[in-house]
Amino acid sequence: MSNTNAEPTPPLQIIDFHNHHIPARFELTAALTQPAAQRARWEMLARKLPDEDLLLSDIREGHLGARVVNIPGNLIADAQGHVAHETIMAMNDDLAGLVARHPGRIHGLASIDPYDGDRAAREAERAVRELGLRGLFVDCARGDLLIDAPQARPTLEVAAKLGVPVFAHPIAPQPLTKQMAPYGLIGTLFARGTVNSASLIALVEGGVFSQLSGLRVVVTAHAIGGLAMAAGLSSQSRLPGGAIDVMRKHVYIDTTLAHPALIRASVDLLGANNVVAGSDWPIAGENPIRGPLTDAMRRARLSPDEQNAIASGNCMRLLGIGALSGQGQRQALRHESQEVGT
Repeated sequence: MSNTNAEPTPPLQIIDFHNHHIPARFELTAALTQPAAQRARWEMLARKLPDEDLLLSDIREGHLGARVVNIPGNLIADAQGHVAHETIMAMNDDLAGLVARHPGRIHGLASIDPYDGDRAAREAERAVRELGLRGLFVDCARGDLLIDAPQARPTLEVAAKLGVPVFAHPIAPQPLTKQMAPYGLIGTLFARGTVNSASLIALVEGGVFSQLSGLRVVVTAHAIGGLAMAAGLSSQSRLPGGAIDVMRKHVYIDTTLAHPALIRASVDLLGANNVVAGSDWPIAGENPIRGPLTDAMRRARLSPDEQNAIASGNCMRLLGIGALSGQGQRQALRHESQEVGT
């Protein structure tokens, strides 16, 4: 017999790890290079990405506890895909200002060009030590290079030394992106997932995690193929202990696609403590993720403890942040409401 007096399960506090923002002073050059069929969508994104009020709306309305925000350099790069080092420093300064305006509601990941060697590593250290940003946001590949390239090692060493995570974000690899473009969104996202998967395998099989014991890397749900491949062939790994044990120590994956089978697979392969809520906001959409994520986790038959870990606990541990009390959340929301009204 059910207990009708039992207290209802409180709603999950969700921290969305995967959010993009571009301050208005930076030009969204990616919108200029899109095929005709995609231009209307990118014109809409060009309006949404700089919108600070939109970035905070789900938090004010109670759908989210906080967002973890990055400024993606490849969306403001020049025609050769290059972003000047001075621009990267300015991006991180702007992001630190955004975090300071919304303490506890916005957490920042520093934009770093890891393929820039020692100079990139110095900026990573500045962004974490001086600006207080909570981790690093990097492209998972560049041309023929994957994130295990020697050029990227100084940045990864800084992250491991400082104990901050690296979000290895997908790019649009060529020629695969062009080859898959005729097949629509699934085709282009497959290309991005392929290179994200490749970067994951490179870190594992290239021995980077074995050499940098403190390194923690987050990939998107689009890398589920690489995760499955490395786990399924773990006994064939070049590593003495196999790939799966190394990944469980060093790799996190987000919930971008919010599909119960993918979340279940991620939990089974990595463990519930290595999965973080993430939506790819606003690129993948701007609707609140609470409903789709909660539904997907329930359909994946995750326990309440596992759901809470994925919704916010793992992210807080990864970034080294504490949970706001209910009173602290209300104070932060009142503070932001007053700012909007001024």
